[in-house]
Amino acid sequence: MRQHGYNIPANVFIKFKEAEGGFKTTLRNDVKGLLSLYEAAYLCTIEDYILDEALNFTKVHLKTMEKQMRTTLATRVLDALEMPLHRRMRRLEAKNYISIYQEDEGRINVVLELAKLDFHMLQSIHREEVRSISMWWKALGLAEKLTFSRDRVVECYVWPLGVYFEPHYSRARIYLTKVIALLSIMDDIYDSYGILEELQEFTEVIQRWDIEAVDQLEEVYKLHFLNLYNTFKEFENELADEGSSYRVDYLKESIKEISRAYFEEAKWRDEGYVPPLKEYLTVSLISSCYKALACASFVGMGAKATKEAFDWVTSFPRIIKSICSICRLMDDVVSTEAKEHYKLSSSTYDPPEQVGA
Repeated sequence: MRQHGYNIPANVFIKFKEAEGGFKTTLRNDVKGLLSLYEAAYLCTIEDYILDEALNFTKVHLKTMEKQMRTTLATRVLDALEMPLHRRMRRLEAKNYISIYQEDEGRINVVLELAKLDFHMLQSIHREEVRSISMWWKALGLAEKLTFSRDRVVECYVWPLGVYFEPHYSRARIYLTKVIALLSIMDDIYDSYGILEELQEFTEVIQRWDIEAVDQLEEVYKLHFLNLYNTFKEFENELADEGSSYRVDYLKESIKEISRAYFEEAKWRDEGYVPPLKEYLTVSLISSCYKALACASFVGMGAKATKEAFDWVTSFPRIIKSICSICRLMDDVVSTEAKEHYKLSSSTYDPPEQVGA
């Protein structure tokens, strides 16, 4: 129930413990029960000591029982031990579970056929979206003209697919993919291509969001801003009939905020400046783009995405700030490991070297 936002107390699990404090020995032979308890343990909070104990208990016994399980159940347990099932992408997990359920002797064939039909029908919608996005990306010509940038539009689609896979969010997925793809190019421009003077002009044009100002830019910056501007204009035109074109204004402000953060990091890089952790996070939580992408994820949605929702997400609430912090630092750890593996030069910030990181 915690997965669905209900703050259920962890003391509901006390009934599974002996008077002496340990978990009941009878649980050790109940594989499905252990698996459910294992999954629940990953939804713990700081004070849920009983779930910390449950995690250790279930891990040990699920591993020891691996050879005693039926093949289908063993597969599910091994997958869960690698990564809790509720943390996986739901549609990919649905495909995996269909394969497992198909081998289950107690399966209900009608349910199995319905699951397969549902999966393939929805997959056909997703394929059409990828086709549409790929055609849009090819028409922009950014991959051919900006050879220094990453050509990863299909990869960009996977992120929205993990956010919302349902058929009625088709437009939202397409919008979000386009925003991610254009931000990826912007990141490469600031990180790998631009010199500081040109980046300053580029940043100023983005802040003004003025199509007439692009002539002062060098061709690479001009090309990117024109595509960004035109894509957002398309969003506005499509949303105008619903009276929700105002959503794009929120998105524009998020993009402006990112460009300012990117430029600040570019200055750090050129000056060889390593900021203190607090200063670094103030900028890098924005440059992580997750705040902007949270906003972008609302733009193509239906009536549920109200103006109040946009006011909330752009106010940088604690949950969004926490997401940005986690993802930013995870990215930095991976980047640091990559530098060590490939012997790359130092970046703006190196987490292991910062006290308190």
